[in-house]
Amino acid sequence: MTNTDPVAADPSGALRPTKQRLAVAEALRTYDGFHSAQEIHSRLDGTVGLATVYRTLTALAEAGAVDAMRSEDGETIYRRCSDTHHHHLVCRQCGRTVEVEGPAVERWTKTMAEDNGFTDVSHTLEIFGTCTDCR
Repeated sequence: MTNTDPVAADPSGALRPTKQRLAVAEALRTYDGFHSAQEIHSRLDGTVGLATVYRTLTALAEAGAVDAMRSEDGETIYRRCSDTHHHHLVCRQCGRTVEVEGPAVERWTKTMAEDNGFTDVSHTLEIFGTCTDCR
């Protein structure tokens, strides 16, 4: 996703731009990398309830307006990012995230789907490691 407001960028149009949703979008804009709902909630200083933050992030992710992924410990984390299909390299230490394209992964996914009779296939790929700053 580009640097636009994720609520306004909702391709489904299902997200009304409420005051709370706009506050969550603004909090996302202040972060680099992936962050948990609790971290985003704490950035809001109690102005939006935690349940609303979770619902908003889930809705934004389902609408394709933000990226969501599972961290290595199983927690769902979120971030603004580009609107083109990509994958992520994520630092285990600091959370720094780099968007990468994977043409070989795309070809492999297409071949596996076709070989097994699958259509309408999607996938995600996150690679975890340690960045140069954290080594």
